[in-house]
Amino acid sequence: MTERDLMLNELAQGLRPMSQGLEWFDRLGPEAQSETLVFLRHHCIQARAVTEDGPEGVRRAGLRPTHTPAVLITRGRIDEQLGKIAGLTPPDERRKAFRLLVAVLAVADARRRDRHCSGGCTHWWHQLPASD
Repeated sequence: MTERDLMLNELAQGLRPMSQGLEWFDRLGPEAQSETLVFLRHHCIQARAVTEDGPEGVRRAGLRPTHTPAVLITRGRIDEQLGKIAGLTPPDERRKAFRLLVAVLAVADARRRDRHCSGGCTHWWHQLPASD
């Protein structure tokens, strides 16, 4: 488990406020931000995100429907759209992409937890305590 793993899972589970996540993300260099977005995309796919998670992710992320990541998430296959979102390069779009991908991960992982882990599981990210 890395600092990045921990941070992203705490954000997705609501154990940390998004303001802390954005501060952390902003401190990363452009390459590390890009890697983080690709990593988030991968986690969304692993959590079995579906197209229907897009609008709820946009709502949870607090994005307007006209923001580029919000438009992308509603167009086409979710795995392809998540890749496009992770590939956004302007700094303000990256911040929006970060918020959206965390929110989509939250939606998909909550569903996965309800369906597959409700009786208990050994996923380390489902055993996280609330952060200080």
